[in-house]
This record gives sequence, C-alpha cells and structure tokens, in this order.
Amino acid sequence: MDKKLSLVVPVFNEQEVMPESFRRTRDAMETIGYPYEIIYIDDGSRDGTWDILCQIAAENPQVTALRFSRNFGHQPAVTAGMDAAEGDAVIIMDADLQDPPEVIADMVKAWEQGADIAYGKRLKRHGETVMKKLTAWCYYRLLSAMSAYPIPLDTGDFRLLDKAVADRFRELREHNRFLRGMSAWMGYNAVPVEYVRHERAAGKTKYSLKKMLKLAADGIFGFSSKPLSMITYVGAGVLVAALAGIVITTACAATVGAAGWLWGLWILAALDGMILLCMGVQGEYMQRIYDEVQGRPLYVVKERIN
Repeated sequence: MDKKLSLVVPVFNEQEVMPESFRRTRDAMETIGYPYEIIYIDDGSRDGTWDILCQIAAENPQVTALRFSRNFGHQPAVTAGMDAAEGDAVIIMDADLQDPPEVIADMVKAWEQGADIAYGKRLKRHGETVMKKLTAWCYYRLLSAMSAYPIPLDTGDFRLLDKAVADRFRELREHNRFLRGMSAWMGYNAVPVEYVRHERAAGKTKYSLKKMLKLAADGIFGFSSKPLSMITYVGAGVLVAALAGIVITTACAATVGAAGWLWGLWILAALDGMILLCMGVQGEYMQRIYDEVQGRPLYVVKERIN
C-alpha cells in the first residue's frame, strides 16, 4: 500500500501511561496494515515523559518525538504534530487511552469509503464524575447553539483528517485554537464514528478547571459573534427591569411607605452588573485580537528525535 497514516499524540506528564499507551497504539496501527508514523509531542512535561519518549523513539524508527521548550497547551501541541505529519491521513489522539486506539481502524474504514473527516462520537463516558458529565453535556449544547457553524455534539479532538483537510489546517495559524471548531468551519465531509470513552489507563487528567474553561471560551468566542449581539438583548432586559423597579418603588412608597433607596440600590447593582458583563465579553474578543497582532509562533520545539 502506498498510502501512509500519521498519528499525532500530544502528551503532558504522562509517564505512568506511556508504555502501555504506546504498546496498544502500535498494535492498533499494525493491525490496520498501512505504513504509519507516530508523532509524540511533549508539551513541556516535568516528569519522566520525555525520557520514555526518547527510549521509544530510539527503539522504533516509525516514532518521532518532539519536545516543546515549555508548556504551550494541548491545541498548539496537536498543531505541531500536524505540521510534522507526512501521511495521507492524520489521526489525532491523546495518550491517556480514554479514546481507545482500536477505534482508529473504524476511522480508517470511513476514510477509505470517502470521508474527509472521521470524528469520534462518544456514546458513554466511563470513569468521570456526574458533575463532569453534566457540565460536558451542557457545554456541548451551549456551543452548538452559539456557534455559527454546526459543531457535532459530544465530540473531542479524536479524529482522522484526510491530507487535503490537514493541509488546510496548516494554513490556519490563529493562536486561540479550537480544532473541532476549525474542522466544522472548513465544511468538509465529516462522518461520526461512535465509541465508548474509557477511564484513564493511569495518572490524572492534565486538563485543570482553568484549562477547560479556556478551551470552552475559545470554542465560543472563536467561532461565534453571538455573545456580542447578546449584549444588546441583555442591556434591553436590564433596562426594562430597571424601569419596572422604578414603577414598583413609586407604587410601594405611595401605599405602604417602602424604603425607595433599597430598590434604587438593586437597580444600580443590576446596571453595574450589566456593564461589567458587557466589558467582559468585549475583553474576551479584544484579548484574542491582541494575541493575533503580536504575531508570535504557536510553539517552540526544543528537541526532536527521528
């Protein structure tokens, strides 16, 4: 077969899971039958992850290992792997084995049947708290409602991209990256591949609440202008509430002698809250403009093996 597969795997402090992750990933790729390469991107790990990757790369010529000079984040790490990929299809997968490598074969089949993108769609999420499942469910539906482009529900970055799609990705160099939104924006033929998401094989999640909120904000503010439009509706709503408060305050003062200043205080607080909300939304967009104007590279590669 003359076609080649490129597997892009970002890693950050994954020394506990790396040996088992590589074994299962290698076995899954060997089963498919295409020539392949695995590109690991160490996103500034502070444990023994890089040493393990160096050993894996030394023993397996099909493995390439990139090491960032610091932690640049999951999305830039995926981008670095895509920039280095040479295959006719690029598969993006995390190393924690929550997304089973064995599902890649189903993605490849969808690609062989004409899909430009084959994305993993989660049927169940094992090993996650009720709160995590609930917030994920709410977020994906909020994102779908807010986005100007149809982003499939209950999907992550686990996906296969045809070379033509990957080439277009390489042209998109925005700093606040949200790959599944970028994928939806390009509008290629995308096919879901359903699977059950597993628990982490080892270690703890590296996505802190702060990182999760950052990714969520990138998904909303990077692919929708609706928050800016909503400011008008929020402002109108607060104005109506303020006028109603004035009327109620006047009526209460005339009948039961209610302290009007309490209502005035509430109205003032509502107006201040609306102003701060509007400033916050505008600030999110301004911060993204600031990042793009700086023109800095998305990442810095310190070392490369193979």
